[in-house]
Order: sequence, then structure tokens, then C-alpha cells
Amino acid sequence: MVHSALLGQHLMMAPSTNPVSQESRKSPWKNPFVYSGAVLVCVAIYVGFVLLTRYESNREFERRDAAQKAEQRRADDRRAVEQLGGSELAIRSLYVSPGMIHRGEKAQLCYDVANAKSVTLDPPEGEVWPSHSRCVDLAPKRTTTYTLTITDASGKTATESVELQVH
Repeated sequence: MVHSALLGQHLMMAPSTNPVSQESRKSPWKNPFVYSGAVLVCVAIYVGFVLLTRYESNREFERRDAAQKAEQRRADDRRAVEQLGGSELAIRSLYVSPGMIHRGEKAQLCYDVANAKSVTLDPPEGEVWPSHSRCVDLAPKRTTTYTLTITDASGKTATESVELQVH
């Protein structure tokens, strides 16, 4: 009986002699590292959000810029095609310079054609081909009418003539 009484006293004293008592066990919210860790997590989430929104904003800007540049290129290409004769077969210019020469002198026949696949000159005075700016040397002995004929890929033709006077 003495033994059980001593054991009972010992059990009653055990909680008070336990090295981890109720008072020494602190709440985790009283630890400053918990608060600073929570603040760091919030800051990291905010920085991540800012970086993500800026990245998306930059991608959208780049997409709009690329679309705008593509549209500008298309407009520039359309203007260039129109300046070079559009899609229509045409002799844009045909002239001789000078328009009158003396026998033995030379002149030049110059032409500008658009969308031609082949070019012929009658009477033949030199080699001709589709060009936006080409001149051929001429030295006729008498007044001559030169006829330039162009043909496109579908077989459509256009013709124009010019006269070089020889005195």
C-alpha cells in the first residue's frame, strides 16, 4: 500500500516535473518567423503576379505590332505593284530620243512594260525583253516606225508604235 501511494504521488508530480510544461509550449503565432514567412510568401505571390501580367502585356503588344507591320508591308506591296503597272498588261512608255536624227547618227528607243512575259520589236534592232526601264540603240538609214509588242502569260497582247525621223 505504501508502494501504491508513493506511485500515485509520483504520477501526480510527473506533469509538474515534465521538462516541456504547458507554460513553456508557445503558440506558433507568437514566433516572428511565421509572420515574416507569411509576408515573404505574399510578396513572392505579388511579384509573380506582376511579372506574369507584364509578360502577357508584352506578348499582346508584340502580336499587335506584328499584325500592324504585316498590314503595312501588304499596303507597301500593293503600292509597289500599282507603281510598276498593277496586274494589267501594259506598255507604260515608249519613246525615241532624239526624235529626229541625220543619216549615220544614233538614237535610242526606250520602253517600260508591265506584266509582260515576252517583248518583240519590229523591225528588230536589238535584243529586247520585259523590263521597267530598257533602251535599245538605233541607227536606221531612213525614217522608220518601230512597233513594240508585248505578250503576257495568258497570251494577251498589247502593241504601240513610235517613229524615228531620219534626214
